[in-house]
Amino acid sequence: MAIIWLIMLSASLGLMIFTDPAAAVNSMITGAHGAVELSLNLLALYAFWLGFFSLIERLGLSRGLEKLLRPVISRLFPSSDTETRKFITMNFSANLLGLGNAATPMAISAINRMDTGSPHATTDMIMLTVISATSLQLLPTTVIGMRATAGSANPADFLFPSLVATVLSTAIGIIGVKICSKIFDRPRRNSRRAKADLADNPSTVLPLFPVSPQPKRHKKRERQSKRKRVKGGAV
Repeated sequence: MAIIWLIMLSASLGLMIFTDPAAAVNSMITGAHGAVELSLNLLALYAFWLGFFSLIERLGLSRGLEKLLRPVISRLFPSSDTETRKFITMNFSANLLGLGNAATPMAISAINRMDTGSPHATTDMIMLTVISATSLQLLPTTVIGMRATAGSANPADFLFPSLVATVLSTAIGIIGVKICSKIFDRPRRNSRRAKADLADNPSTVLPLFPVSPQPKRHKKRERQSKRKRVKGGAV
């Protein structure tokens, strides 16, 4: 990744030198000024909501939120414990308010607690990643703040389309994870069950080549030959 960034930076500097250095420098200054201005405008918004979440954590209200959302979280994340569900609840709350940057550390903490040491991601990890990426938002405060900073006359006029889009994307993501977990977890479950049976019965020897069932026509021929032998013996 560092090599890719180095190539991109070198190419950009080369084009800037050989095309129009003055315009490139002006664009850089304008972009930096706009980024700093936007950051300062969003600072108050993020300070308020992060302080709000910190207050919820200190007052112990996160436990109440966890109990309120426990039926939904337990169905989506069946192997999660109480502490993991608390982080998931805070992640959901931050995403519902459109604070993606605040939701990310909570999702990382939840995934760290879900880690079982396996080289593969668990279904709960994948589910949390998909839900965080689709980001169901009831009040996208970050986008509203950016639109207000840009001078929009009605910064919140997109709430209904945003709600419909995020609800559909989250629902499709959850259904996709459930379907894929049913398909791809079945061989793992079968292999784990076979290993468990082999551990319980170490004397069991598995065949090198599976014995395929005989076709019906072969069985019919065997029955006919057996009848002939019985008739010949009776005669």
